[in-house]
Formats: sequence, C-alpha cells, structure tokens
Amino acid sequence: MTYETKARSLVKTISWRILATLTTMALVYIFIGDMTIALSVGGIEVFLKMLVYFLHERAWDKIKFGKKEVKPAVIWLTGLVRSGKSAIAEEIVKQLHNKGLKAEHLDGHTVRNLFPETGHTRDEVNEHIKRVGYLASKLEEQGVFVVASFVSPFKESREFVRKICNNYQEVYVNTPIETCENRDESGLYNKAKQGLVLNLPGVNINYEEPVEPVIKIDNSKETNKELAFKVVKMFSNNLS
Repeated sequence: MTYETKARSLVKTISWRILATLTTMALVYIFIGDMTIALSVGGIEVFLKMLVYFLHERAWDKIKFGKKEVKPAVIWLTGLVRSGKSAIAEEIVKQLHNKGLKAEHLDGHTVRNLFPETGHTRDEVNEHIKRVGYLASKLEEQGVFVVASFVSPFKESREFVRKICNNYQEVYVNTPIETCENRDESGLYNKAKQGLVLNLPGVNINYEEPVEPVIKIDNSKETNKELAFKVVKMFSNNLS
C-alpha cells in the first residue's frame, strides 16, 4: 500500500537531529556554561547521529518483523433488489477508510449510468457484471479494496469475476424477499408481478443463490453498521 521512501527518511532524519542537537547544546551550556564547547559538541553530534539514524531507519525498513502485508480484496455483495446491498457497502467502505485503507465502492445504480444502453436480459446482465468485474480487478491490482454491490443474479458472471480477481470475497445479502418488497417504494416488485417489468430476479427470473459465500448476512435483523463490521472483521488479521 505505502512504504517509507529514502527521501522521507532523510527529511525525518534532518528534522529530528536539528531538534535533538539544539537540546544537547542547551544541556551542555547549562552544565558547563561555555557556548564554544556547546557548539563544538553540537556540531560533532549532528553529523554523526544523522548518519546513524538514517542507517538505522533504512535497516528497519528491510526487517520484516512487526510488518503485516495488507492484501486488498474485491468484496462482492450480491442479493435481491432492495436487499440493502448498497447501504451495507457504503458502511464497509467507511470502516475501511477509518483503518487508513484505500477503498472504492462500485454500485449497480451508479455504474449503470456509465453504460445506459445495458439491458436486463441474462446475457446482457452477465456481460455487464463481467465488465464491472474487470474494472474491480484492475483497482485491486493497484492496492485498492473494492466493495461492489450488484444484484448479479447469475452464478456464471460471478464466477468469472472470482477467476479474474486475486482475492475475491463473495458476500450474500440474504434479506427475505418479503422485506425487499416492503422497502420497494418504486413499486418495482408489484410491476414485475403484473408483468409490467420483466427480468426481475426473484420474481419472473431466477436468482441463483451463492453456494459458498464467505459470509451470509441479513439486514432485516441487524443494522448496516453491524453487518459491515462483520464483513470487515473477516480481514482483521491483516488490518490490525
């Protein structure tokens, strides 16, 4: 993610030594009362200890003890429409940011604005998810945690994303369909039942549930913050 450059180590060395040398000179003057001696001691010390400190910093930079590699991941939230995926994903991103990590949220609603011609048939949905998966894999390669919230109802395209990502973590937002329908202020579920909306997963096309998600959550029982904490906790060994 980040590392200490030689330039940064050098600047830290100089700033620390200026402060430390002024302290040494002040102490010598207080105890001896001779400014010439104080300046001489300070002059010798500043160059010698700058060199020692710089070498000490660079040596520790090469030592693995106490270091933990942060392995980025693509955290893929899948579930029915209105299951709460986006809100949970936003909370996950917030918690990752609070840990000082780079994280981006890819959401079904916002990403579709980039591809307005994308349809809703099985083939079109699969193609759309594959495009998003490719984008997620590229962000992951750059050390970014990607939190993706998409219905992504078909196993085929989810497995494609799994294969192209180095660390794909599938999260099944298993909110009951009755809860999803009650939240649906747009009336999408009713329209689908009346045949006015086609290809709605869980109503007039099948939603293929994940077989082995890393975690299954339901935000009809817990808050988004609590569920996000559960998801982030899966990476606690690397994030602590």
